[in-house]
Formats: sequence, structure tokens, C-alpha cells
Amino acid sequence: MAKVLVVANQTAESDELLAALRERAGDGECEFTVLIPATPHGLTWATNMAADSAHDEAIAHRDALVGRLRERGLPVAGAIVGDPDPLAAIEDATNLGAYDEIVVATLPHHLSKWLHLDLKRKAAHATGLPVTEIETEEA
Repeated sequence: MAKVLVVANQTAESDELLAALRERAGDGECEFTVLIPATPHGLTWATNMAADSAHDEAIAHRDALVGRLRERGLPVAGAIVGDPDPLAAIEDATNLGAYDEIVVATLPHHLSKWLHLDLKRKAAHATGLPVTEIETEEA
């Protein structure tokens, strides 16, 4: 059974991510571990103010995604709120667990900090795992 690490934040509740994970589950037996970096955004991102609010928001995104996956019968092995730095969160998760692949959900290109950081390439380089990027239309 393939172990898939799913990385999302503001995109965790997007229909595009859910559809991609349903498609992935249809491609072969797998189980998902949800990773939500506690990344602040907007003014909070720029000033690092209210870091606790980013953590609380990450918990809400985690719980929402896990709930949606389970409602559709998709296997969830675990759920993590990680480091605010998405690459550090991915490295932490892959150092502590064994995964076969990573799925990263991002905001649209003009909004996504993760795309501008080249997270897909950096995560693949850091972990040695294949990384699929899902660009969503929803925030």
C-alpha cells in the first residue's frame, strides 16, 4: 500500500485537491497522511504576528480535510500540523515517517507563495520522493 503525504494549507478544503486524492486512490491502494504547515499568510506572514492564529487555522484546515476524506471513504493514516515553513514541515514529516510520494496543493500561481518558493522541486530534492503539485482555484 502506497503511503501518500498530502501537504496543504489554505487549499485543504478545495474541491480540486479532493478530486485529485480520489483519483489517486483509484489508481491503486494507498493511505493518506495530511500535513498542514502552520504557515501564516497576509499581514501575519509579513510580520510574524499572531503565530498562534496560524496554528489554530492549520488545525481547522487539517480537521476539515480529514473529515472530507473520511466522508468519501478515503483512508487517512494520520494528520499533522507542521512547522510554519512548508519545506521544513515536509522534511520533518518524512524524517519521522515513511512515505512513497507527496502531493502538494497550492493556491493559483498569482497568489501562491509555495509556487514562488519552488516547493515542489525543493521537496523532491530534499526527500527523494516524487511530488505531485495540485494547483487549486479556491482559497
